[in-house]
Amino acid sequence: MAAHFLFLALLALASSHAIASDPSQLQDFCVADLHSDVFVNGFFCKDPKMAKAEDFFFSGLDKPRDTGNKLGSNVTLVDVNKLAGLNTLGISLARLDFAPYGLNPPHTHPRGTEILVVLEGTLYVGFVTSNPNNQLFTKVLHEGDVFVFPQGLIHFQFNNGKTSAVAFSGLSSQNPGLITIANAVFGAKPPISDEVLAKAFQLDKKTVDWLQAQFWMDNNN
Repeated sequence: MAAHFLFLALLALASSHAIASDPSQLQDFCVADLHSDVFVNGFFCKDPKMAKAEDFFFSGLDKPRDTGNKLGSNVTLVDVNKLAGLNTLGISLARLDFAPYGLNPPHTHPRGTEILVVLEGTLYVGFVTSNPNNQLFTKVLHEGDVFVFPQGLIHFQFNNGKTSAVAFSGLSSQNPGLITIANAVFGAKPPISDEVLAKAFQLDKKTVDWLQAQFWMDNNN
């Protein structure tokens, strides 16, 4: 009986790791076949004999991005869709550019934890824990400072300075996903019922209708 329980415990532990993380590689690498017509959890590998250095290479993160939008920010994500060699490796990278007072609005990454380092300027950052506490953790970051945003929690970055800011983030998934809260709630297609949102946010329907009529932009590319 003890051996049976030990087996179940080990199986549960192994299952939790399998469910909670990206698929692990069973060989040196698994370059994604981005053109396969077969849909799987992740990507099929292309023949390792056909791999080349370009499969593991991305260029251009040294260049500032355009922040001339309503949010005043621009996020350049390098995930498996842009760098096929990331397939099964469980990591990705992003460059974040901010105009003065630019914002990367509240959002979540459902499949990855994020660790951010500021290279230029200052950023006011934070995340909110899950229900029921909804505790807010914030910090003002300066050049060289690092902050971590746990997987799935709502978080943000705001340039509270008068100069531009630049940061880089590492994420613990080849495809961490992105849910921008305002876009998802008020920009859903088709739209969420204004009656539902009015009750959820304790607003009148006219305010909800106005919010849903706005252009909810995406600052990721």
